[in-house]
Amino acid sequence: MQRILTFLFAFMLLASCGASKKAKVVTKRDKQTSSSTSSAKSDNWSTNAESTSTADYSTIKKIIKEAESYRGTRYKYGGTTKKGMDCSGLVTTAFKSENIALPRSTGELSSYGDWIDLKEVKEGDLLFFATSKNSRKVNHVGLVVNARPGFVQFIHSTTSAGVITSQLSERYWYFAFVQARRVM
Repeated sequence: MQRILTFLFAFMLLASCGASKKAKVVTKRDKQTSSSTSSAKSDNWSTNAESTSTADYSTIKKIIKEAESYRGTRYKYGGTTKKGMDCSGLVTTAFKSENIALPRSTGELSSYGDWIDLKEVKEGDLLFFATSKNSRKVNHVGLVVNARPGFVQFIHSTTSAGVITSQLSERYWYFAFVQARRVM
């Protein structure tokens, strides 16, 4: 019985954030669009008023605030509540609070919206990571909460610490990074 529990625990740690088997790593600019995506390409929401409406910026701020309200929530595979949250659950729950429906799994999210260069990342964008050893298959997602040249901070749910904020410049996340996408 103890061996089974140990195996299940190890499996949960390795499986992490509910990545879909359909996940793919995007290596070139992928312009798959959806009805809820925008092609705004400014470096910062607040500095380029021509390409970003005040309503979009306000909505992004509300989405980030909703995600941050889960800070400290423990990790739970498939979770979408204060009792437990996984990485894709955090992202979809935050966007759902503003009536924006996103795919539920990390794998599906990784091909949703517009691929963007890391230099173009701004608040509200999604960052995707491959955290499994010897694999570049996307299995983790985070929501950008702060971005400026050379600095990207994101909120996400980890198996070890629950919902936390991290920086892309941290060695672990820097080497695990696969792509960024804009869904709004």
